[in-house]
Amino acid sequence: MRLILASSSPRRREFMAQLGLPFTIEAPDTDEGRREGESPASLVARLAREKAEAVLAHHPGAVVVAADTVVALGEEIFLKPRDAEDAFQMLRRLCGRTHEVFTGLAVLSPGQAHVETVESRVTFTRAPDALLRRYVASGEPLDKSGSYAVQGLAAMLVERVEGSVTSVVGLPLAQLRMVLEGLGMEVNPTPKE
Repeated sequence: MRLILASSSPRRREFMAQLGLPFTIEAPDTDEGRREGESPASLVARLAREKAEAVLAHHPGAVVVAADTVVALGEEIFLKPRDAEDAFQMLRRLCGRTHEVFTGLAVLSPGQAHVETVESRVTFTRAPDALLRRYVASGEPLDKSGSYAVQGLAAMLVERVEGSVTSVVGLPLAQLRMVLEGLGMEVNPTPKE
């Protein structure tokens, strides 16, 4: 079976590669807007499914994996920042608090659909504004949901992660492995290069 990752995210590509399964990448062109009243969990599940469906429509015999991640503080959703000031304001709101990270995972194949949402909780330490501004100036937060990369420079802000670390990064690897094995794919762990 042909395996396709419906994402252009380098982090998701790295995680997929660790499974040791051959795959190709096709980034879908989908609307990532939030519908009125949509919860963070519902949003990421819907977006992941829509991304996978868009790619599966062009490759009907394939197994397509898609994911979507958002950061939430209560019902307030933090998407990718509009600019550096927006990133700074998001980080400022998250510091000294615990927030949720929701990742929707969709694995679609002919006649089968698996869609789930993985929720993790991340606690940030308090941090001075000057440090947050230096972090924003690094450029790392500017294309990340919630304005941070837990696996990157933002690790210095993270006090604790409860749940799936790979889900916080953008792809719940343990859950994905189990789904793919359920489809008869033999995972062969490959170390990161």
